[in-house]
Amino acid sequence: MMTTRLERPLPDVHATIALGKMIAQLLAAGDTLFLIGDLGAGKSTLARAIIHSFIGESEPVPSPTFTITQHYETPDFRIIHADLYRLAEPDELEEIGLDFEADVTLIEWPDRLEHLAPPDRLEIRLKPSDDGGRIATISGMGRSAESLATAVCASRDDLRTRFLDTAGWGEANCFAIPGDASGRRYYRVSNPEKKAILMDAPYAAGEDVRPFIAVTRMLKQRGLSAPEIKAEDARHGFLLLEDLGDAIFAPVCTASPDLEIELYQAATDILPRLTIAKYDEAPDYDMHTLLREAALLVDWWCPAAGVEPSQDMRNDYLGIFAEVLKNIAETRSTLVLRDYHAENLIWLPERDGHARVGLLDYQDALLGHPAYDLVSLLEDARRDVSPEIAEMMIKRFLSHQPGLDAASFRADYASLGAQRNAKIVGIFARLCKRDGKPRYLSMIPRVWAHLERDLEAPHLDTLRDFIQRHVPAPTEALLKRIALT
Repeated sequence: MMTTRLERPLPDVHATIALGKMIAQLLAAGDTLFLIGDLGAGKSTLARAIIHSFIGESEPVPSPTFTITQHYETPDFRIIHADLYRLAEPDELEEIGLDFEADVTLIEWPDRLEHLAPPDRLEIRLKPSDDGGRIATISGMGRSAESLATAVCASRDDLRTRFLDTAGWGEANCFAIPGDASGRRYYRVSNPEKKAILMDAPYAAGEDVRPFIAVTRMLKQRGLSAPEIKAEDARHGFLLLEDLGDAIFAPVCTASPDLEIELYQAATDILPRLTIAKYDEAPDYDMHTLLREAALLVDWWCPAAGVEPSQDMRNDYLGIFAEVLKNIAETRSTLVLRDYHAENLIWLPERDGHARVGLLDYQDALLGHPAYDLVSLLEDARRDVSPEIAEMMIKRFLSHQPGLDAASFRADYASLGAQRNAKIVGIFARLCKRDGKPRYLSMIPRVWAHLERDLEAPHLDTLRDFIQRHVPAPTEALLKRIALT
């Protein structure tokens, strides 16, 4: 029996894509989706949004109108996108080879299946609305599809409540914690006997909890204080985590300046523990990734500052950075946490040794160069670290890494500092212009000062000259203008 669960308005193509991303986070092997509607109803747009969620936005998703099916491999299952409009007889399916039990199958014009239609399926019917948009009617048939339809139609609040109930925390109080620049949301969950942190990371917002789970495992194997995962629902993007407390390094240093050196020593001493291990599995911090990040300076800061970079200017900039980073991009000696700074570290003095530093926000970890996280720690976008403490920590780090050549390491430190700070200026400009978060502009002068100090390294003279000629400095007047436009 089929039950209609929701009529969702889709006022524009962006709403259709958002629905596709939401559906994608719920799919598992064996799920079948019938996409129903007239020509031009948006079936292919919805299918592409679902497929792009798995294979990446830059990958092509051609129409299966003439090929009947297109296949896409993902780590967990194969996706079949079928357009049966040209199917003359249902029996022709034997030649196509659809496997409704093992694959995720997206079918346009599913009426051609007739008696061969799988009994367990999600149906999404698209039709025009009076305001020029569309309406999606979402229905489930069969127990599995009924559950999927319920999940698709449930609000995020409903899904969160259901997750906490299943995890045994249904009666606990749940309070939102101020978030960061990502699509994740955090909640402190507590009752008189216990407390935890709920991470809400919807796939539709570009989030995925699976890397967090994987990196947590790597950090735990090193004896480090990553939060224990008490419950998980990767499909819906929920994790229930150990609550490591509120002693975040940054406010602790402000409240107790006499602890600052001890905290930074503890944080620095963690970094050699991140040397690559046999159980580490993470993507490489390769040249493509390094340059994509560095490009944010010219792609977002320059236009915000009134400079429209030409393609030649952009190519010159990335060419200079490619030369600067050519040796760094080949280094895979360390698990790089990437956002290793005072807002993501928690002081746990009751624990021993390396476990005194609680770790947060490491889901984007990559395999790369050991200088990166030290740069992240000491060239902090959100707080000032004195040159004396920074120099003390660099020497301390090198004393724990006798195999590193100090001069080469310091050169790489400056190169990665330039790359990271160029990236952050671009990210903060993007947060302002694209995401409507102008508060990040106030941090750009500090990051720019880091960048200028990094560019003092003699081997970065070409990059320094380029930035001085082509990239506007963030003056107070310029930042005010950007905030108002």
